[in-house]
Amino acid sequence: MTSSEPEPTVAPDATRPISTNGNGGPDTVPIAGPGDTRPVTGGQALHLQFAALSDVGRVRKDNQDSGYAGPWLLTVCDGVGGAARGDIASSTAVQQLRRLDEPPAGDLLGQVAGAIHRAHDRISELVDEDPALNGTSTTVTVALFDGQQVGIGHVGDSRAYLYRSGTITQLTRDHTFVQSLIDEGRITEEESRTHPHRNLILKAVDGIHETEPDLFTIELAPGDRLFLCSDGACGVLDDARLADILSTGTPDYAVVELVRASLEAGSSDNVTCVVADVAEGSSNGDAMPLLVGAAAELPRRSGGGIGSLFRGHRSGDTGEMEPVRANIPDGVGFAIPKDPIDPEQARYAPQPPKPFGWLRKLLAIGIVLGVLWVASAAAYSWTQRQYFVKDRDGVVVIYRGVDAGLPGVDLASAYETSKVQLDLLSEHDAGTVKEGIDADDLDHARRIVDGLAERQEAPPADESDSQDDEESPGDTGNTDPTESPTETPDDTQPDESPTTSAPVAFTP
Repeated sequence: MTSSEPEPTVAPDATRPISTNGNGGPDTVPIAGPGDTRPVTGGQALHLQFAALSDVGRVRKDNQDSGYAGPWLLTVCDGVGGAARGDIASSTAVQQLRRLDEPPAGDLLGQVAGAIHRAHDRISELVDEDPALNGTSTTVTVALFDGQQVGIGHVGDSRAYLYRSGTITQLTRDHTFVQSLIDEGRITEEESRTHPHRNLILKAVDGIHETEPDLFTIELAPGDRLFLCSDGACGVLDDARLADILSTGTPDYAVVELVRASLEAGSSDNVTCVVADVAEGSSNGDAMPLLVGAAAELPRRSGGGIGSLFRGHRSGDTGEMEPVRANIPDGVGFAIPKDPIDPEQARYAPQPPKPFGWLRKLLAIGIVLGVLWVASAAAYSWTQRQYFVKDRDGVVVIYRGVDAGLPGVDLASAYETSKVQLDLLSEHDAGTVKEGIDADDLDHARRIVDGLAERQEAPPADESDSQDDEESPGDTGNTDPTESPTETPDDTQPDESPTTSAPVAFTP
Protein backbone atom coordinates (compact mmCIF):
# COMPACT_ATOMS: atom_id res chain seq x y z
CA MET A 1 0.00 0.00 0.00
CA THR A 2 1.55 3.28 -1.06
CA SER A 3 1.75 6.32 1.16
CA SER A 4 -0.83 8.13 -0.94
CA GLU A 5 -3.51 5.50 -0.24
CA PRO A 6 -5.79 6.01 2.76
CA GLU A 7 -5.12 3.87 5.83
CA PRO A 8 -7.70 1.06 6.10
CA THR A 9 -10.14 1.57 8.94
CA VAL A 10 -12.91 -0.48 10.45
CA ALA A 11 -16.40 0.92 10.56
CA PRO A 12 -17.93 1.01 14.05
CA ASP A 13 -20.79 -1.32 14.88
CA ALA A 14 -23.29 1.51 14.52
CA THR A 15 -22.64 1.68 10.78
CA ARG A 16 -23.39 -1.98 10.14
CA PRO A 17 -26.65 -2.18 8.16
CA ILE A 18 -28.16 -5.28 9.73
CA SER A 19 -31.74 -5.20 8.51
CA THR A 20 -34.28 -7.96 8.33
CA ASN A 21 -37.09 -7.54 5.89
CA GLY A 22 -40.06 -8.11 8.13
CA ASN A 23 -42.90 -6.88 5.94
CA GLY A 24 -41.73 -8.00 2.53
CA GLY A 25 -40.68 -4.52 1.42
CA PRO A 26 -37.08 -3.88 0.42
CA ASP A 27 -34.74 -2.18 2.86
CA THR A 28 -32.12 0.14 1.38
CA VAL A 29 -29.04 0.89 3.46
CA PRO A 30 -26.47 3.33 2.01
CA ILE A 31 -22.94 2.79 3.33
CA ALA A 32 -20.26 5.47 3.44
CA GLY A 33 -16.84 5.55 5.00
CA PRO A 34 -15.54 8.46 7.07
CA GLY A 35 -15.06 11.52 4.90
CA ASP A 36 -16.63 9.82 1.89
CA THR A 37 -18.07 12.52 -0.37
CA ARG A 38 -18.69 10.37 -3.43
CA PRO A 39 -22.25 10.61 -4.62
CA VAL A 40 -24.37 7.56 -5.28
CA THR A 41 -24.33 6.86 -9.00
CA GLY A 42 -27.91 7.99 -9.66
CA GLY A 43 -28.41 6.05 -12.87
CA GLN A 44 -24.79 5.72 -13.94
CA ALA A 45 -24.04 2.29 -15.38
CA LEU A 46 -21.73 0.14 -13.26
CA HIS A 47 -20.32 -3.36 -13.62
CA LEU A 48 -18.46 -5.88 -11.46
CA GLN A 49 -14.91 -7.16 -11.85
CA PHE A 50 -14.78 -10.34 -9.76
CA ALA A 51 -12.68 -13.27 -8.60
CA ALA A 52 -13.38 -16.33 -6.44
CA LEU A 53 -11.26 -18.98 -4.76
CA SER A 54 -11.99 -21.92 -2.44
CA ASP A 55 -9.49 -24.09 -0.58
CA VAL A 56 -10.01 -27.30 1.38
CA GLY A 57 -7.55 -26.09 4.02
CA ARG A 58 -4.87 -27.90 5.97
CA VAL A 59 -7.00 -30.08 8.25
CA ARG A 60 -10.17 -31.27 6.54
CA LYS A 61 -10.31 -33.92 3.85
CA ASP A 62 -13.38 -32.59 2.02
CA ASN A 63 -14.34 -29.11 0.90
CA GLN A 64 -17.92 -28.42 2.00
CA ASP A 65 -17.84 -24.78 0.86
CA SER A 66 -19.26 -23.66 -2.48
CA GLY A 67 -18.90 -20.29 -4.16
CA TYR A 68 -19.97 -18.49 -7.31
CA ALA A 69 -19.04 -15.19 -8.91
CA GLY A 70 -20.61 -13.81 -12.07
CA PRO A 71 -21.43 -10.46 -13.68
CA TRP A 72 -24.70 -10.17 -11.72
CA LEU A 73 -24.37 -12.58 -8.83
CA LEU A 74 -21.97 -13.28 -5.96
CA THR A 75 -22.60 -16.04 -3.42
CA VAL A 76 -20.88 -18.15 -0.77
CA CYS A 77 -22.48 -21.24 0.83
CA ASP A 78 -20.86 -23.19 3.67
CA GLY A 79 -22.18 -26.75 3.95
CA VAL A 80 -23.00 -28.24 7.35
CA GLY A 81 -23.41 -31.89 8.16
CA GLY A 82 -20.13 -33.82 8.19
CA ALA A 83 -21.14 -37.40 7.40
CA ALA A 84 -24.51 -36.07 6.15
CA ARG A 85 -22.70 -34.47 3.21
CA GLY A 86 -22.69 -30.74 3.79
CA ASP A 87 -20.94 -30.46 0.43
CA ILE A 88 -24.16 -31.61 -1.28
CA ALA A 89 -26.20 -28.97 0.55
CA SER A 90 -23.86 -26.11 -0.36
CA SER A 91 -23.44 -27.15 -3.99
CA THR A 92 -27.19 -27.64 -4.37
CA ALA A 93 -27.85 -24.15 -3.01
CA VAL A 94 -25.29 -22.60 -5.37
CA GLN A 95 -26.79 -24.44 -8.34
CA GLN A 96 -30.17 -22.88 -7.54
CA LEU A 97 -28.80 -19.42 -6.79
CA ARG A 98 -26.64 -19.19 -9.91
CA ARG A 99 -29.80 -19.02 -12.01
CA LEU A 100 -30.07 -15.41 -10.85
CA ASP A 101 -26.90 -14.49 -12.77
CA GLU A 102 -28.60 -12.38 -15.42
CA PRO A 103 -29.72 -8.76 -15.58
CA PRO A 104 -32.42 -8.64 -12.90
CA ALA A 105 -35.83 -7.20 -13.58
CA GLY A 106 -38.43 -6.30 -11.01
CA ASP A 107 -38.16 -6.83 -7.28
CA LEU A 108 -34.47 -7.35 -6.47
CA LEU A 109 -34.96 -8.71 -2.96
CA GLY A 110 -37.94 -10.80 -4.03
CA GLN A 111 -35.75 -12.63 -6.51
CA VAL A 112 -33.10 -13.25 -3.85
CA ALA A 113 -35.63 -14.58 -1.34
CA GLY A 114 -37.23 -16.77 -3.99
CA ALA A 115 -33.90 -18.33 -4.96
CA ILE A 116 -33.06 -19.12 -1.32
CA HIS A 117 -36.45 -20.80 -0.84
CA ARG A 118 -35.94 -22.83 -4.03
CA ALA A 119 -32.60 -24.01 -2.61
CA HIS A 120 -34.45 -25.04 0.55
CA ASP A 121 -36.99 -27.01 -1.45
CA ARG A 122 -34.36 -28.75 -3.56
CA ILE A 123 -32.39 -29.87 -0.45
CA SER A 124 -35.66 -31.18 0.99
CA GLU A 125 -36.19 -33.26 -2.17
CA LEU A 126 -32.68 -34.72 -1.91
CA VAL A 127 -33.23 -35.69 1.72
CA ASP A 128 -36.50 -37.43 0.77
CA GLU A 129 -34.69 -39.34 -1.97
CA ASP A 130 -31.77 -40.32 0.28
CA PRO A 131 -32.54 -40.39 4.04
CA ALA A 132 -28.79 -40.64 4.73
CA LEU A 133 -28.63 -36.93 3.88
CA ASN A 134 -30.95 -36.06 6.76
CA GLY A 135 -29.16 -33.44 8.87
CA THR A 136 -27.39 -31.73 6.02
CA SER A 137 -27.74 -27.96 5.66
CA THR A 138 -25.88 -24.92 4.40
CA THR A 139 -25.37 -21.24 5.08
CA VAL A 140 -26.22 -18.81 2.30
CA THR A 141 -24.85 -15.34 1.64
CA VAL A 142 -25.83 -13.95 -1.75
CA ALA A 143 -25.49 -10.55 -3.47
CA LEU A 144 -27.58 -9.85 -6.60
CA PHE A 145 -26.38 -6.86 -8.66
CA ASP A 146 -28.63 -4.75 -10.92
CA GLY A 147 -26.12 -2.18 -12.20
CA GLN A 148 -26.81 0.32 -9.40
CA GLN A 149 -27.10 -1.61 -6.16
CA VAL A 150 -26.93 -5.11 -4.72
CA GLY A 151 -29.67 -7.01 -2.97
CA ILE A 152 -28.25 -9.03 -0.07
CA GLY A 153 -29.78 -12.25 1.21
CA HIS A 154 -28.24 -13.92 4.25
CA VAL A 155 -28.72 -17.05 6.38
CA GLY A 156 -26.09 -18.50 8.73
CA ASP A 157 -22.56 -17.36 9.55
CA SER A 158 -20.95 -16.71 6.19
CA ARG A 159 -20.42 -12.98 5.76
CA ALA A 160 -20.62 -10.08 3.31
CA TYR A 161 -18.43 -6.97 3.64
CA LEU A 162 -18.18 -3.64 1.85
CA TYR A 163 -14.80 -1.92 1.53
CA ARG A 164 -15.19 1.75 0.64
CA SER A 165 -12.81 4.71 0.98
CA GLY A 166 -10.42 2.85 3.27
CA THR A 167 -13.21 1.62 5.57
CA ILE A 168 -14.49 -1.94 5.87
CA THR A 169 -18.08 -2.55 6.96
CA GLN A 170 -19.62 -5.89 7.86
CA LEU A 171 -22.95 -5.97 6.06
CA THR A 172 -24.41 -9.19 7.48
CA ARG A 173 -25.07 -10.37 11.00
CA ASP A 174 -24.12 -13.92 12.00
CA HIS A 175 -26.99 -16.22 12.94
CA THR A 176 -24.97 -17.97 15.64
CA PHE A 177 -25.21 -18.59 19.36
CA VAL A 178 -22.04 -16.62 20.09
CA GLN A 179 -23.35 -13.65 18.09
CA SER A 180 -26.38 -13.57 20.37
CA LEU A 181 -23.99 -13.46 23.34
CA ILE A 182 -22.11 -10.59 21.69
CA ASP A 183 -25.36 -8.70 21.09
CA GLU A 184 -26.22 -9.13 24.77
CA GLY A 185 -22.81 -7.82 25.80
CA ARG A 186 -21.85 -11.07 27.53
CA ILE A 187 -18.73 -11.74 25.43
CA THR A 188 -16.56 -9.78 23.01
CA GLU A 189 -15.86 -10.43 19.34
CA GLU A 190 -12.39 -11.69 20.24
CA GLU A 191 -13.76 -14.06 22.89
CA SER A 192 -16.27 -15.48 20.41
CA ARG A 193 -13.41 -16.89 18.30
CA THR A 194 -12.53 -19.37 21.06
CA HIS A 195 -15.95 -19.87 22.70
CA PRO A 196 -16.81 -23.56 23.25
CA HIS A 197 -20.15 -23.09 21.41
CA ARG A 198 -18.76 -21.08 18.50
CA ASN A 199 -19.87 -23.82 16.06
CA LEU A 200 -23.60 -23.51 16.82
CA ILE A 201 -25.61 -21.71 14.14
CA LEU A 202 -29.22 -20.72 14.73
CA LYS A 203 -30.30 -20.45 11.09
CA ALA A 204 -29.44 -22.52 8.03
CA VAL A 205 -31.04 -23.77 4.84
CA ASP A 206 -31.68 -27.44 5.67
CA GLY A 207 -34.77 -28.46 3.68
CA ILE A 208 -36.77 -28.97 6.89
CA HIS A 209 -37.13 -25.69 8.77
CA GLU A 210 -38.51 -22.74 6.82
CA THR A 211 -36.05 -19.91 7.38
CA GLU A 212 -36.63 -16.25 6.56
CA PRO A 213 -33.36 -14.73 5.32
CA ASP A 214 -32.11 -11.27 6.20
CA LEU A 215 -32.79 -9.06 3.15
CA PHE A 216 -31.56 -5.55 2.36
CA THR A 217 -30.05 -3.54 -0.47
CA ILE A 218 -26.81 -1.56 -0.68
CA GLU A 219 -26.26 1.42 -3.00
CA LEU A 220 -22.93 1.12 -4.81
CA ALA A 221 -20.45 3.62 -6.22
CA PRO A 222 -17.36 3.26 -8.41
CA GLY A 223 -14.37 2.11 -6.37
CA ASP A 224 -16.39 0.02 -3.93
CA ARG A 225 -15.20 -3.50 -3.22
CA LEU A 226 -17.56 -6.30 -2.16
CA PHE A 227 -16.24 -9.28 -0.20
CA LEU A 228 -18.12 -12.50 0.60
CA CYS A 229 -16.52 -15.33 2.58
CA SER A 230 -17.13 -18.45 4.64
CA ASP A 231 -16.26 -18.49 8.32
CA GLY A 232 -12.98 -20.19 7.49
CA ALA A 233 -11.73 -16.69 6.64
CA CYS A 234 -13.65 -14.28 8.88
CA GLY A 235 -13.33 -16.68 11.81
CA VAL A 236 -9.57 -16.12 12.04
CA LEU A 237 -9.01 -12.70 10.39
CA ASP A 238 -10.27 -9.59 12.16
CA ASP A 239 -11.69 -6.60 10.32
CA ALA A 240 -8.40 -4.69 10.40
CA ARG A 241 -6.56 -7.55 8.70
CA LEU A 242 -9.32 -7.95 6.11
CA ALA A 243 -9.21 -4.23 5.36
CA ASP A 244 -5.45 -4.33 4.95
CA ILE A 245 -5.66 -7.08 2.32
CA LEU A 246 -8.70 -5.62 0.53
CA SER A 247 -7.00 -2.24 0.23
CA THR A 248 -4.50 -3.46 -2.37
CA GLY A 249 -4.33 -5.37 -5.63
CA THR A 250 -6.85 -6.72 -8.07
CA PRO A 251 -9.73 -9.04 -7.08
CA ASP A 252 -7.62 -12.03 -8.20
CA TYR A 253 -4.76 -10.92 -5.95
CA ALA A 254 -7.12 -10.22 -3.06
CA VAL A 255 -8.78 -13.67 -3.04
CA VAL A 256 -5.42 -15.45 -3.12
CA GLU A 257 -4.03 -13.34 -0.25
CA LEU A 258 -7.22 -13.71 1.79
CA VAL A 259 -7.13 -17.50 1.55
CA ARG A 260 -3.40 -17.59 2.23
CA ALA A 261 -3.69 -15.30 5.24
CA SER A 262 -6.57 -17.36 6.65
CA LEU A 263 -4.57 -20.59 6.48
CA GLU A 264 -1.47 -18.96 7.93
CA ALA A 265 -3.61 -17.59 10.77
CA GLY A 266 -4.50 -21.17 11.72
CA SER A 267 -7.87 -21.73 10.08
CA SER A 268 -8.90 -25.37 10.49
CA ASP A 269 -11.92 -25.05 8.17
CA ASN A 270 -12.46 -24.79 4.43
CA VAL A 271 -11.84 -21.26 3.17
CA THR A 272 -13.86 -19.61 0.39
CA CYS A 273 -13.54 -15.97 -0.69
CA VAL A 274 -15.30 -13.94 -3.38
CA VAL A 275 -14.16 -10.38 -4.18
CA ALA A 276 -15.78 -7.99 -6.68
CA ASP A 277 -14.80 -4.42 -7.61
CA VAL A 278 -17.45 -1.92 -8.69
CA ALA A 279 -16.30 -0.13 -11.86
CA GLU A 280 -17.82 2.49 -14.12
CA GLY A 281 -19.36 1.60 -17.44
CA SER A 282 -21.13 -1.45 -18.73
CA SER A 283 -19.62 -4.91 -18.74
CA ASN A 284 -18.19 -6.03 -22.09
CA GLY A 285 -19.50 -9.55 -21.46
CA ASP A 286 -16.07 -11.19 -21.65
CA ALA A 287 -15.95 -12.12 -17.95
CA MET A 288 -16.70 -15.80 -17.41
CA PRO A 289 -18.57 -16.89 -14.26
CA LEU A 290 -16.50 -18.70 -11.63
CA LEU A 291 -17.74 -21.77 -9.77
CA VAL A 292 -15.51 -22.89 -6.88
CA GLY A 293 -15.50 -25.35 -4.00
CA ALA A 294 -17.80 -28.35 -3.68
CA ALA A 295 -20.07 -27.10 -6.44
CA ALA A 296 -17.17 -27.33 -8.89
CA GLU A 297 -15.80 -30.65 -7.58
CA LEU A 298 -18.84 -32.96 -7.31
CA PRO A 299 -18.98 -35.88 -7.72
CA ARG A 300 -15.77 -36.57 -5.84
CA ARG A 301 -16.44 -38.57 -2.68
CA SER A 302 -14.94 -41.78 -4.07
CA GLY A 303 -12.31 -40.30 -6.33
CA GLY A 304 -11.13 -37.43 -4.16
CA GLY A 305 -11.43 -33.75 -4.90
CA ILE A 306 -9.09 -30.91 -5.54
CA GLY A 307 -6.53 -30.71 -2.76
CA SER A 308 -5.33 -27.67 -0.93
CA LEU A 309 -3.72 -25.03 -3.10
CA PHE A 310 -1.72 -23.83 -0.08
CA ARG A 311 0.18 -26.86 1.16
CA GLY A 312 1.45 -26.83 4.71
CA HIS A 313 2.56 -29.28 7.35
CA ARG A 314 -0.95 -30.83 7.50
CA SER A 315 -2.00 -30.71 3.87
CA GLY A 316 -3.36 -33.84 2.25
CA ASP A 317 -5.56 -36.67 3.48
CA THR A 318 -6.25 -36.55 7.23
CA GLY A 319 -8.66 -39.49 7.15
CA GLU A 320 -12.26 -39.83 8.23
CA MET A 321 -12.91 -39.60 11.97
CA GLU A 322 -16.05 -39.89 14.00
CA PRO A 323 -17.24 -36.41 14.98
CA VAL A 324 -17.86 -35.45 18.58
CA ARG A 325 -21.41 -34.20 19.02
CA ALA A 326 -21.69 -30.66 20.32
CA ASN A 327 -23.63 -29.89 23.47
CA ILE A 328 -26.42 -27.41 22.76
CA PRO A 329 -26.81 -25.00 25.72
CA ASP A 330 -30.05 -24.92 27.66
CA GLY A 331 -32.49 -22.27 26.51
CA VAL A 332 -31.56 -22.52 22.83
CA GLY A 333 -34.67 -23.81 21.07
CA PHE A 334 -33.07 -24.76 17.76
CA ALA A 335 -29.43 -24.88 16.78
CA ILE A 336 -27.34 -26.79 14.28
CA PRO A 337 -23.90 -28.06 15.35
CA LYS A 338 -21.99 -26.65 12.39
CA ASP A 339 -18.85 -28.56 11.42
CA PRO A 340 -18.65 -30.88 14.46
CA ILE A 341 -15.16 -30.70 15.92
CA ASP A 342 -13.33 -34.01 15.65
CA PRO A 343 -10.11 -34.82 17.55
CA GLU A 344 -7.94 -34.06 14.54
CA GLN A 345 -9.50 -30.65 14.02
CA ALA A 346 -9.40 -29.83 17.70
CA ARG A 347 -5.62 -30.02 17.62
CA TYR A 348 -5.51 -27.00 15.30
CA ALA A 349 -8.58 -25.06 16.44
CA PRO A 350 -8.04 -21.69 18.14
CA GLN A 351 -7.79 -22.11 21.88
CA PRO A 352 -8.96 -19.63 24.52
CA PRO A 353 -6.19 -17.81 26.37
CA LYS A 354 -5.26 -19.58 29.60
CA PRO A 355 -5.96 -17.72 32.86
CA PHE A 356 -3.05 -15.72 34.27
CA GLY A 357 -1.19 -16.14 31.03
CA TRP A 358 0.70 -12.90 31.66
CA LEU A 359 1.84 -14.25 35.05
CA ARG A 360 3.20 -17.41 33.43
CA LYS A 361 5.08 -15.35 30.86
CA LEU A 362 6.49 -13.10 33.58
CA LEU A 363 7.54 -16.13 35.63
CA ALA A 364 9.21 -17.71 32.59
CA ILE A 365 11.12 -14.50 31.89
CA GLY A 366 12.18 -14.33 35.54
CA ILE A 367 13.45 -17.93 35.45
CA VAL A 368 15.44 -17.28 32.29
CA LEU A 369 16.97 -14.12 33.74
CA GLY A 370 17.76 -15.96 36.97
CA VAL A 371 19.54 -18.76 35.13
CA LEU A 372 21.53 -16.22 33.12
CA TRP A 373 22.50 -14.35 36.29
CA VAL A 374 23.65 -17.55 38.06
CA ALA A 375 25.65 -18.59 34.99
CA SER A 376 27.23 -15.14 34.75
CA ALA A 377 28.08 -15.11 38.47
CA ALA A 378 29.66 -18.57 38.23
CA ALA A 379 31.71 -17.54 35.20
CA TYR A 380 32.88 -14.36 36.91
CA SER A 381 33.82 -16.27 40.08
CA TRP A 382 35.88 -18.69 38.02
CA THR A 383 37.76 -15.87 36.28
CA GLN A 384 38.71 -14.36 39.66
CA ARG A 385 40.59 -17.57 40.52
CA GLN A 386 42.69 -17.44 37.36
CA TYR A 387 46.11 -15.72 37.18
CA PHE A 388 48.66 -15.04 34.48
CA VAL A 389 51.89 -13.06 34.05
CA LYS A 390 52.25 -10.39 31.40
CA ASP A 391 53.92 -7.06 30.82
CA ARG A 392 52.44 -3.61 31.23
CA ASP A 393 54.38 -0.47 30.31
CA GLY A 394 57.66 -2.45 30.25
CA VAL A 395 57.21 -3.99 33.71
CA VAL A 396 56.23 -7.59 34.53
CA VAL A 397 52.77 -7.69 36.17
CA ILE A 398 50.64 -10.45 37.73
CA TYR A 399 47.07 -10.28 36.41
CA ARG A 400 43.93 -11.82 37.89
CA GLY A 401 41.39 -13.04 35.35
CA VAL A 402 41.70 -14.61 31.92
CA ASP A 403 43.99 -13.48 29.15
CA ALA A 404 41.11 -12.79 26.77
CA GLY A 405 38.61 -10.08 26.08
CA LEU A 406 35.22 -9.27 24.63
CA PRO A 407 34.23 -6.06 22.82
CA GLY A 408 33.81 -3.48 25.55
CA VAL A 409 34.48 -6.00 28.36
CA ASP A 410 37.85 -6.45 30.17
CA LEU A 411 38.14 -9.93 31.69
CA ALA A 412 41.39 -9.31 33.65
CA SER A 413 42.87 -6.68 35.99
CA ALA A 414 46.39 -6.02 37.34
CA TYR A 415 46.84 -7.73 40.72
CA GLU A 416 50.57 -7.23 41.58
CA THR A 417 53.28 -5.15 39.91
CA SER A 418 56.87 -6.45 40.19
CA LYS A 419 60.21 -4.65 39.82
CA VAL A 420 61.25 -6.87 36.94
CA GLN A 421 61.84 -4.78 33.84
CA LEU A 422 61.08 -6.28 30.47
CA ASP A 423 64.13 -4.75 28.75
CA LEU A 424 66.45 -6.45 31.27
CA LEU A 425 65.14 -9.90 30.38
CA SER A 426 66.52 -12.14 27.67
CA GLU A 427 64.86 -12.03 24.30
CA HIS A 428 63.24 -15.40 24.95
CA ASP A 429 61.90 -14.46 28.39
CA ALA A 430 60.67 -11.08 27.16
CA GLY A 431 58.79 -12.71 24.28
CA THR A 432 57.20 -15.24 26.60
CA VAL A 433 56.03 -12.51 28.97
CA LYS A 434 54.57 -10.48 26.11
CA GLU A 435 52.53 -13.50 24.99
CA GLY A 436 51.36 -14.12 28.56
CA ILE A 437 52.28 -16.94 30.95
CA ASP A 438 49.35 -18.82 32.51
CA ALA A 439 49.62 -19.73 36.19
CA ASP A 440 47.76 -22.34 38.22
CA ASP A 441 47.24 -19.96 41.13
CA LEU A 442 48.67 -16.82 42.74
CA ASP A 443 51.63 -18.61 44.33
CA HIS A 444 52.53 -20.12 40.98
CA ALA A 445 52.38 -16.68 39.37
CA ARG A 446 54.70 -15.25 42.06
CA ARG A 447 57.20 -18.06 41.51
CA ILE A 448 57.22 -17.26 37.81
CA VAL A 449 58.01 -13.61 38.58
CA ASP A 450 60.76 -14.60 41.05
CA GLY A 451 62.36 -16.77 38.38
CA LEU A 452 62.29 -13.89 35.90
CA ALA A 453 63.86 -11.58 38.50
CA GLU A 454 66.74 -14.00 39.03
CA ARG A 455 67.39 -14.20 35.31
CA GLN A 456 67.21 -10.50 34.52
CA GLU A 457 70.45 -8.68 33.73
CA ALA A 458 71.99 -6.06 36.07
CA PRO A 459 71.20 -2.51 35.04
CA PRO A 460 74.14 -0.65 33.36
CA ALA A 461 76.02 1.93 35.56
CA ASP A 462 75.19 5.59 34.89
CA GLU A 463 78.42 7.46 34.11
CA SER A 464 77.13 10.81 35.34
CA ASP A 465 76.11 9.26 38.65
CA SER A 466 79.61 7.74 39.02
CA GLN A 467 81.27 11.12 38.50
CA ASP A 468 79.04 12.77 41.06
CA ASP A 469 79.84 10.00 43.50
CA GLU A 470 83.63 10.65 43.11
CA GLU A 471 83.40 14.44 43.66
CA SER A 472 83.62 15.89 47.19
CA PRO A 473 80.40 17.67 48.07
CA GLY A 474 82.07 19.58 50.98
CA ASP A 475 83.84 22.95 51.04
CA THR A 476 87.75 23.25 51.35
CA GLY A 477 87.66 26.02 54.05
CA ASN A 478 88.73 29.66 54.24
CA THR A 479 92.04 30.42 52.36
CA ASP A 480 92.01 34.16 52.61
CA PRO A 481 95.78 35.16 53.16
CA THR A 482 94.93 38.39 54.91
CA GLU A 483 93.54 36.61 57.94
CA SER A 484 95.72 36.16 61.00
CA PRO A 485 97.04 32.63 61.38
CA THR A 486 96.43 32.76 65.09
CA GLU A 487 92.80 33.78 64.80
CA THR A 488 90.37 31.32 66.27
CA PRO A 489 87.72 30.16 63.72
CA ASP A 490 84.09 31.07 64.38
CA ASP A 491 82.12 28.25 66.01
CA THR A 492 79.14 29.08 63.81
CA GLN A 493 80.91 28.32 60.57
CA PRO A 494 80.10 25.02 58.96
CA ASP A 495 82.40 22.06 59.22
CA GLU A 496 84.97 22.49 56.49
CA SER A 497 86.27 18.93 56.60
CA PRO A 498 85.94 17.20 53.26
CA THR A 499 83.33 14.41 52.90
CA THR A 500 82.80 11.61 50.47
CA SER A 501 79.55 9.84 49.46
CA ALA A 502 79.19 6.05 49.45
CA PRO A 503 78.44 4.42 46.10
CA VAL A 504 74.75 3.47 45.46
CA ALA A 505 74.16 -0.25 45.41
CA PHE A 506 71.38 -1.67 42.97
CA THR A 507 69.18 -4.28 44.37
CA PRO A 508 67.30 -6.24 41.78
